Amino acid sequence: MLRTHTCGELRIYNVGEEVILTGWVQRLRDKGGMLWIDLRDRYGITQLSLEEGLTPPALFDQARSLGREYVIRATGKVVERYSKNDKIPTGAIEVQVKKLEILNPSKLPPFLIEDETDGGDDLRMRYRYLDLRRSPVRHNLELRHRMMREVRHYLDSHFFIEVETPVLIKSTPEGARDFVVPSRMNPGEFYALPQSPQTFKQLLMVAGFDKYYQIVKCFRDEDLRADRQPEFTQIDCELSFVTQEDILNRFEGLIRHLFEQVKGIHIDRLPRMTYDDAMRYYGSDKPDTRFDMRFVELNDLARHKGFKVFDDAELVVGINARGAANYTRKQLDELTDFVKRPQVGATGLVYARINEDGSIKSSVDKFFTAEDLQAWAWAFEAKPGDLLLILAGPKDKTRKALNELRLEMGTQMGLRDKNVFSPLWVVDFPLLEWDEQTQRYHAMHHPFTSPKPDDIELIDDRPGDIRANAYDMVINGVEVGGGSIRIHDRRLQERMFHLLGFSRDEAKAQFGFLMEAFEYGAPPHGGIAFGFDRLCSLFGGSDSIRDYIAFPKNNSGRDVMIDAPAPISQDQLDELHIRMKH
Repeated sequence: MLRTHTCGELRIYNVGEEVILTGWVQRLRDKGGMLWIDLRDRYGITQLSLEEGLTPPALFDQARSLGREYVIRATGKVVERYSKNDKIPTGAIEVQVKKLEILNPSKLPPFLIEDETDGGDDLRMRYRYLDLRRSPVRHNLELRHRMMREVRHYLDSHFFIEVETPVLIKSTPEGARDFVVPSRMNPGEFYALPQSPQTFKQLLMVAGFDKYYQIVKCFRDEDLRADRQPEFTQIDCELSFVTQEDILNRFEGLIRHLFEQVKGIHIDRLPRMTYDDAMRYYGSDKPDTRFDMRFVELNDLARHKGFKVFDDAELVVGINARGAANYTRKQLDELTDFVKRPQVGATGLVYARINEDGSIKSSVDKFFTAEDLQAWAWAFEAKPGDLLLILAGPKDKTRKALNELRLEMGTQMGLRDKNVFSPLWVVDFPLLEWDEQTQRYHAMHHPFTSPKPDDIELIDDRPGDIRANAYDMVINGVEVGGGSIRIHDRRLQERMFHLLGFSRDEAKAQFGFLMEAFEYGAPPHGGIAFGFDRLCSLFGGSDSIRDYIAFPKNNSGRDVMIDAPAPISQDQLDELHIRMKH
């Protein structure tokens, strides 16, 4: 090795030792007779010192020639530091340099390689290999590494086997758009990159591998945002001879293990909420339960009182922002503007303040008596100092808008603390959802999800009422994982494909291999997949998964560092039998 120690390793008990360190020059401080170098590697920073009278002049001049990010090798003696730095682990010592070697000089970096950098997102993504030298980014990847290690430890300890599934597979029509790969040896035919290993892990269950997992790359050609990338990582799992209860217990155990080992946080058993309750009380199938502010419906109390907005509404519903009655008119106008934004979709906002004397002042006083408003307060269990915020309109649209308002109030009131974690299971999803545009049903999860056994009889007459044997894990309003008990019977799978609008020939062409496998003794099975990047960002307290991916794409799906995607040569296109339109 070119070094005896790392730059984060030396302590006061190493004083007197002769050491060799290697790393990058973080900064250089020249005080004339004294010169200090902060030397950085992946493990930390160690201060090097040179002093006139003790250091040969030639060595002093060599040290003065160093620039930021030079790669050097320093030999010297560990001494106790006169002015200690308690902000770094090595702050009690420094190394008196006796020899310096420049292993590689460096151009001046385009931004500061420090915790608080002057580089914007685009610049840092272009020079991502420099950005990765910064401590916060490195710590994110170290967290990712610990998470991956603990996932494997937990699943290995429960007798799961990790199996790699193919990356070049067949394109299927369900779900997001596929990334496709042309086949040179099969002109006019294409592979697809997997959106998940779904069918392969089910085939592994048919093969008798009763506990499978894989930390696997998946690909989706979809619009991007902070929590999406065209390529992402899943913790993909499948088990045989299990019920939904078995899976919830096993993977609740995984999440509790991760919190315990990675964050040092004990998580109690996860509560369970039905999809219907989540939509009714939170307007979302991934509710943020770090704070209360549940929806209260007011149809019986607010309609038919002469206020047309409420009288004509399918739903009148609101939240109680406890202690927020001191919101100013300006703040309330800003909330009104917020709910009117196109991405929220409400037409207006009604509010009512509960004053300290118990009286109520609302924005619709002329339509409602004091007794009417008092009935609202009782419905919300409101106390003096509370603020009631109410929306009205079509049922689904209004709940969606109120969910956005609830989250905004949670943020404004400091109720969405990133150091507080509130996980839960959401269960009993609808199996199908109706698409008005295509005039057919789509699978809420995917077409291999089993109906609840009690609801199979509804498949012909009331398919929209069937509940799925499916479950999502939600933490702090983020869906981090989801899965289901699968269909393992060919006849039931064929009926599901028929419900989803597949012809018999289409189903056979796309999934005939799976249905044929079901005829060779397929066991009852089910599974779950966790968004690993999302879990890492959640544990790290970030809103963006890009911070936890070594080389992420930008919001346009581009890697600006290597400039991909990029055109390919005409020779390559010809080999692939692809003709470009001009």
